[in-house]
Amino acid sequence: MKSRAAILHDMGQQWSVEDFELDPPRAGEVLLEMAAAGLCHSDEHIRNGDMSAPNEVMEAFGLPSMFPMIGGHEGSGVVLEVGKGVTDFAPGDHVVTSFVAVCGECRWCNSGMEYICDMGAQVMVPGMPTDGTFRHHTADGRNLGHLSKVGAFSKHTVVSTDSIVKIDPGLPLLPMALLSCGIPTGYGSAENRAKVKTGDTVVVIGVGGIGTGAIQGARINGAAQIIAVDPVEFKQKSALGFGATHSVSTTDEAADLVRDLTSGVMADSVVVSPSIIAGEDVQAALSLTRKGGTCVLTAMTASTTSSIAINLQEFILWNKNLVGTVFGSCNPRVDIARFARLYEAGLLQLDEMITRRYRLDDINEGYRDQLNGEIIRGVIDFGL
Repeated sequence: MKSRAAILHDMGQQWSVEDFELDPPRAGEVLLEMAAAGLCHSDEHIRNGDMSAPNEVMEAFGLPSMFPMIGGHEGSGVVLEVGKGVTDFAPGDHVVTSFVAVCGECRWCNSGMEYICDMGAQVMVPGMPTDGTFRHHTADGRNLGHLSKVGAFSKHTVVSTDSIVKIDPGLPLLPMALLSCGIPTGYGSAENRAKVKTGDTVVVIGVGGIGTGAIQGARINGAAQIIAVDPVEFKQKSALGFGATHSVSTTDEAADLVRDLTSGVMADSVVVSPSIIAGEDVQAALSLTRKGGTCVLTAMTASTTSSIAINLQEFILWNKNLVGTVFGSCNPRVDIARFARLYEAGLLQLDEMITRRYRLDDINEGYRDQLNGEIIRGVIDFGL
């Protein structure tokens, strides 16, 4: 069948919205019609080279080229067709995509750490996770990768059943797209990695989509004081509507504020979720963290950042914790449904996070708005 998608033909280029050819689903796969796709910063990291390399570089090292590639990993949609042997899904099912595929069989899945599933770790390699072949093809017949094995920036896509989670058909599909990435990554950073408890003081550095999820995770888990840090005034003000009790523009301002609020003890936990983490950001975040506290590195860093400098004596002697996370250390098969219940109960604010909806053809405008700090979360609405 023919469909339409936002495609990157190489690193550094703009998204090209064009028609492509899509094969039917094979064993273990389903065909989706997408309803919505979130404009997550990870796709921008692929486009600008923070998490990718040009085709010529990949080829020089004998590695498969990432491009051309359909973007998008945060999405929601409806199952149109199922492949051979698929029994857990049926046409008409409403689903949320998961950029972390979950096989349910590897050591990590069987240990309750689905977020580092062996299959999920391969989602940046082109081709279907089921058999390594391609279902997506350019109009002139070349194979098309699809980001995170999802390709949410497409009206239709074929994915493995390991990359989708069924949701209640009564839930609105547009806000449910945020349960694919932004909410689990941010919320889980606060709940699973920072282990926020009632009465805690929490700092969130960078309050776009992921940081807003972290603020809500801290609020719902009972944090008494939540300090949002972001250089963009619009985001500072927005954070107060999602549960932040204070907002400032820099970590230096945050240090003075947290010192006053805690009588010098500092924050129980710090979640670091700016658009990209630079080497110097880590020590600044650790300085905001109390003795025995936890600093969570949630955002991505450039592939060229290979080391950081921290005050090692302070880190050791003050018993601090510095941890990373992917997908907020969540289990998509369990936590997406849990987050949906929080949304239904009015505790988790999703609709309010969607600053602007865009047509697929306007995707480059959406990412410009994101880079200019004008939106918390932009969403491609395939119904527009």
